[in-house]
Amino acid sequence: MVGALLVNGRYIIGQGWHRGAGEPHAEIEAIRDAESNGQSPRGATLYVTLEPCSTQGRTPPCTEAIQRAGIRRVVAAATDPNPHHAGRGFQLLRRAGIQVEYGVLEKEAARLNEAFNHWIVHRTPFVTVKAAMTLDGKIATPAGESKWITGEKARALATQLRRGADAILVGVNTVLADDPSLTVRGLKRAQKSIRRIVLDSKARTPRTAKVVRDEFARLTTVVVTKSAPRRRVEALARHVRVWTAPSRNGRVDLRWLLRKLGSEEITSLLVEGGGEVNASFLLQRLAHRVAFFYAPKILAGKDARKAVAGEGARTPAQTLNLRDVSWRRLGPDLLLTARVD
Repeated sequence: MVGALLVNGRYIIGQGWHRGAGEPHAEIEAIRDAESNGQSPRGATLYVTLEPCSTQGRTPPCTEAIQRAGIRRVVAAATDPNPHHAGRGFQLLRRAGIQVEYGVLEKEAARLNEAFNHWIVHRTPFVTVKAAMTLDGKIATPAGESKWITGEKARALATQLRRGADAILVGVNTVLADDPSLTVRGLKRAQKSIRRIVLDSKARTPRTAKVVRDEFARLTTVVVTKSAPRRRVEALARHVRVWTAPSRNGRVDLRWLLRKLGSEEITSLLVEGGGEVNASFLLQRLAHRVAFFYAPKILAGKDARKAVAGEGARTPAQTLNLRDVSWRRLGPDLLLTARVD
C-alpha cells in the first residue's frame, strides 16, 4: 500500500497510489496526475510511503522516472523491505543529485504494509485470525447458530478486513454449518481477486456449497490430505482447485500450506475458521495478529462453540501472549486487535 504526493512550495500539484500488482506505482501516478493538470514536477518534492523501486519488475524502475521528471527532493517513510533492494533506490537518487530523506512516520508505514513486508522476507503470508464472539468467548450455539452476534458497525469493519486480505480461510465444518460465500459484499473488484481456502482433510465439501458452485468458484481451493476418498476429490476437482497436502495428526499440515500460499504470492491470509481451525493457527504459533470482535452478550453453556478451542494451555506459562493491544468501540461492540507473540 503506497501513496505519493508531489508538492511545489505550499501546493500539492499531483497525487497517486499503487492500485495493484502490475499497475503503475504511486510515484508514476503522482507525476502523471501533475502533468495532466498542467503542472510540471520539475523542482518539486515527492512524498512517498515507501522507498522508490530501483529494479525492473512488472513495471520500470521509479528511480529513473523521478530523475526524468526533474524532481528535486524525495521524502520517504519506509525503506524497501526486500533485503536485496533495501537502500538502493535512495543511493541511486542521491547519485543523481536528488535530496533524499527517509524514516518519516516509518512505524506507521511499516504497520500499513506489515503483510507485504512479512511475505517479502519469509515468503509466507501474514496470518490474521478473525472471530466475532460473545463476552464469554462463544461464536455459536451448540447447534451452530451464530447470526448475528455483532452489530452492523462491527460487521462493516469485518468486511474491510476481508477487502485487505489476499485470501480467506475456513474449515470444512464452517462450510457444512453456514455455507458461507466468503466474498466481499459490494466490492466487485475485491470479489474477483480474493482467494477462498477450505481446509478439508476428508474432502467433505458438498458440490452444492456456494464456494464450489458460485461465479467465483475458480478462486476456491479445497485442501485435502491423502486420506480423502478419491471419488470425492475428483468430484470437487471438476469445479474448484484441489490441493493434496501432507497431514499432521490427521489434519492438513498448516506450515506446508502457508509455504504453498506464499509461493502463489498470497501475502495476507485472513483465518475465519471455527474454534478448532483458529486454535490450530494460534497454538502452532502460525498467526501474527488477532482481530476479535466482542458483543455485549453472554451465551454460556459448556457445549456452545468456542472462538478458540483445541487442547489449550496446561499451565499459565503456556498461555499465548498478545502485544501491541488496541481496543476500538464499534457501536455496542468492541474490537480487539493485537500482535501474537
